[in-house]
Amino acid sequence: MPEPEKRTGETPGKRPAEHVVHPLDPRSLRGLAHPLRIQLLRALRRHGSATASQLAERLGESSGATSYHLRQLAAHGFVEDDPERGKGRERWWKAVAGGTAFDESLYRNEDPEVRGAVDVYMHEIANIHTQELNTYLGTREDWGQKWLGSADMSDFTLRLPPAKLRELGEKVHALMEEYRTAPEQDAPDAERVRVHLHAFPQRED
Repeated sequence: MPEPEKRTGETPGKRPAEHVVHPLDPRSLRGLAHPLRIQLLRALRRHGSATASQLAERLGESSGATSYHLRQLAAHGFVEDDPERGKGRERWWKAVAGGTAFDESLYRNEDPEVRGAVDVYMHEIANIHTQELNTYLGTREDWGQKWLGSADMSDFTLRLPPAKLRELGEKVHALMEEYRTAPEQDAPDAERVRVHLHAFPQRED
């Protein structure tokens, strides 16, 4: 089995509860919609608290860049100081929430800056999903037969009106919540599992 990813020269920090989400509004979306900021927030959520220098090493960026963008994330309420870790000279950061809630009203916002931020945010999330799937495909033999038989990469084509597609999404989300709190999450062989859901209309041709 692959070993959990660790940061060089540090001990793992506490991660936020994944069921706690940060709702996006026009202002906070503009503050988040930058590829490096999204990557920084993702790293803090996944791996726990870290300093700007540690995040720079992880993401292949300069510490000046990570420090600046962490301050911007803090200004919009996505990250904050970690008082349990910030006892040295370097500032430690942690994610405020474990997830982000995207309000569909952002799609209809009349401000072109907000619509541009929507595009940046959505494309970056799509890139992350692609990277995660490619990483699994490149390392799937390391997980053993038990996981190979459990993992899934399927797609389905349905004919639905918008209201029915919304209903489908709501039911899938409700099912995810059931599994999030299932007692099996504490089983000895439980691992972090990523589930991607993409549902969108497509032209016949």
